[in-house]
Amino acid sequence: MMSQIHPSAVIEEGAKIGEGCEIGPFCHIGPEVVLGDRVTLKSHVVVTGDCEIGDDTVVFSFAVLGEIPQDLKFQGEKSRTVIGKRNRIREHVTVNAGTEGGGGVTRIGDDGLFMAGCHIAHDAIVGDRVIVVNSAAVAGHCVLEDDVIIGGLSGIHQWVRIGRGAIIGAVTMVTNDVIPYGLVQAPRGGLDGLNLVGLKRRGVTRSDITALRAAFQMLAQGEGTFQERARRLGEETESAYVEEIVSFITGQTDRSFLTPGG
Repeated sequence: MMSQIHPSAVIEEGAKIGEGCEIGPFCHIGPEVVLGDRVTLKSHVVVTGDCEIGDDTVVFSFAVLGEIPQDLKFQGEKSRTVIGKRNRIREHVTVNAGTEGGGGVTRIGDDGLFMAGCHIAHDAIVGDRVIVVNSAAVAGHCVLEDDVIIGGLSGIHQWVRIGRGAIIGAVTMVTNDVIPYGLVQAPRGGLDGLNLVGLKRRGVTRSDITALRAAFQMLAQGEGTFQERARRLGEETESAYVEEIVSFITGQTDRSFLTPGG
């Protein structure tokens, strides 16, 4: 299937364009770019650097993908941007390439929705089915696991990890790690509970939701430090969802955690 390329688009020598792509007016594609099959660039899209975009992704006007990071330590070293399949990247979204100090790659998974004006910074690792709402900013080195939702106008501090299935409310500043399935809201984000709506939408069983609620209460009110409570949970639970939270809390991190009531 032939790709459709508008005559005003600029595709530099060396770029690889998959089958069935649609490249609209005034797009600019750099020499190291790789577009998968059936990728659509609406118009005025810039894709540059060593940037790969997966099959069936749609990029809307004035998005800039793969540009050098906004990091003063960046010295022009080789770095990459990898964007998965079936993503929807709306107007004015920016995704910056990685840095040598952060692993050299910014990576986005499959089936995400990145709404207008949001920013994904250098060395961020974003999972599958993630939604980043309008004008939210994800800082350098952040990890967003699968099924995370970041509300509009929110800011995620550098190095923060957000666990699978967590939801961040609008206009929230997140400065510490968020447990899987957590609910965070308020201008200075606090861990207010669990993302129960998201759990139910994904068909999580009533018994697992009950186990998660009990685990949250133990993390909030149990004896000992937050880490000690988590380890004790791991010894007692039979729920895979609770075990996922325990593994997240006891795993390696560069930041502390948002804690219940903290």
